Amino acid sequence: MAVETDFSRDEKKLTIKVKGRFDFGRHQEFRSAYERQPERPDTVVVDLKEATYLDSSALGMLLLLRDHEGGDDSCISVINTSSDVRKILAISNFDKLFDIS
Repeated sequence: MAVETDFSRDEKKLTIKVKGRFDFGRHQEFRSAYERQPERPDTVVVDLKEATYLDSSALGMLLLLRDHEGGDDSCISVINTSSDVRKILAISNFDKLFDIS
């Protein structure tokens, strides 16, 4: 599976790990990762450590996640980004919408 989820025991933190290509082919898997959870977490972490590629549809998926989690009130981190991915996110001003590291 290219998208894996891990819900903390206290159900306050959801971690979504993307492996391989983060593109439109991952749309259903990524969306299911946060929509199928029984409780809305306080924090969502998107781990891109094993992501090898990111395109504009991945940016759209991150925005959909943000909307689902409450928009401006959401607490979403994008972690383990490569320098190239950080550049893409910065150019797109995603550093103003997400905590990126």
